[in-house]
Amino acid sequence: EVQLVESGGGLVQAGGSLRLSCTASGFTFDRATVGWFRQAPGKEVEGVSCMVGYGGKTYYADSVKGRFTISTDYPKNPNTFYLQMTNLKPEDTAVYYCAADPGRLLATMEGNYDYWGQGTQVTVSS
Repeated sequence: EVQLVESGGGLVQAGGSLRLSCTASGFTFDRATVGWFRQAPGKEVEGVSCMVGYGGKTYYADSVKGRFTISTDYPKNPNTFYLQMTNLKPEDTAVYYCAADPGRLLATMEGNYDYWGQGTQVTVSS
């Protein structure tokens, strides 16, 4: 059974940083694309960032380029990937979801990702 468990959300002031973690079980990243999505109140789900395999190609939404970094800690923690968020802005406030799509080997966020975490709230105060 595939499971994704997120941690690391919280409340931070504008300009601050947070790191989200997503620990997966039931599959390995080497043949999957893993990513982060977010949904702000009243808005649609937005693809934030994704990565192919362990340290492969990455994608970032224009709104987070230069501020967010997706990564793994392979081989130390081969089942966990991260989203390091810096210079946070109030418009980054959302519920953040990690997701995984085994078999997808493209750094894209369109279409369906097979597995999703439960979501973690990130709130950035001005």
